[in-house]
Amino acid sequence: MSKGLINTLRTALRLRLKRQKFIVRALWKRRELQAVVDRTAQIKRDEILVFGTIRNEIGRLPHFLSYYRALGIRHFLFVDNGSDDGSRAFLADQPDVSLWTTSASYKRSRYGVDWVMWLLWKYGHGHWTLTLDADELLVFPHNESRSLRDLTNHLESTARRSFGAVMIDLYPKGPVSDQTFQSGDDPLSILKWYDGDNIRYQKQMPMENYWIQGGVRERVFFADELRRSPTLNKIPLVKWSRRFAFVNSTHSMLPKRLNRVYDHNGNTPPSGALLHTKFLPEITRKSVEEKHRKEHFANSVLYERYYDALAENPDLWCETSVKYEGWEQLENLGLLSRGDWD
Repeated sequence: MSKGLINTLRTALRLRLKRQKFIVRALWKRRELQAVVDRTAQIKRDEILVFGTIRNEIGRLPHFLSYYRALGIRHFLFVDNGSDDGSRAFLADQPDVSLWTTSASYKRSRYGVDWVMWLLWKYGHGHWTLTLDADELLVFPHNESRSLRDLTNHLESTARRSFGAVMIDLYPKGPVSDQTFQSGDDPLSILKWYDGDNIRYQKQMPMENYWIQGGVRERVFFADELRRSPTLNKIPLVKWSRRFAFVNSTHSMLPKRLNRVYDHNGNTPPSGALLHTKFLPEITRKSVEEKHRKEHFANSVLYERYYDALAENPDLWCETSVKYEGWEQLENLGLLSRGDWD
């Protein structure tokens, strides 16, 4: 047996054990969840489901639900991690939401991934699933005229089980907390700008996932530490199986074939974008809170500086900022692709 083949088999075994470890972690972490309202009996066999962990998102949730309902979502499964702003009561009242709660550590649950993976394991098997944060709005080729069902039908017809998206950090023109925003408003009514010319792609082995960085957060907050800037690649849409696992949030997956979202057997699949609505006016207040909680990032010193900068109410706009105009504009900039979906 050649040395190359031995190394290949060792890598495959290591990744398999890693995947199994994450699945076992999720099954163990289910003990931290308590059901608030369980409407999963309503879920139909072929429905596309949304999963996510939230904390204090009452400003975004009304629009988030409306946005995805318009794309064809009929059931949402959320974990609430200690909200105190009315988010939990709001979600519990929604007839198409199932809700769990926990006060356990967000960081020690792999930033909520363990909790969501348990729900995916129990309720997502065999479904197309969207795993999202409350500040993420998915856009994809033809989304103004086609539904998520149209997209998943195309993916299935081409033997694909995953769909990639790049995060686009949207921001206002002017200091972020000087804007006017009310709960239920469309975040895009004030978050109209993004950085379109500083996105970097790097393929990582042995996972075969693309590591994407750049955008406004890198330009403003991580210019001196580019490699530590936030990761922008995500795999939000997956035809789920109990054999699957998220490795690093939704940035990469196992088995590794699920990471081939920009190249599939020599063909270019369609890809999308997640419009990231992080920079609403509340960001300055939330930054102070999250710096104190220390639940979001492992590199606390680096991100303490990040939170301090956000708390100073920055103006993120610059002369090269691009005004968001839709998915075709993103395609022209190379940020998403219609691929073989005409």
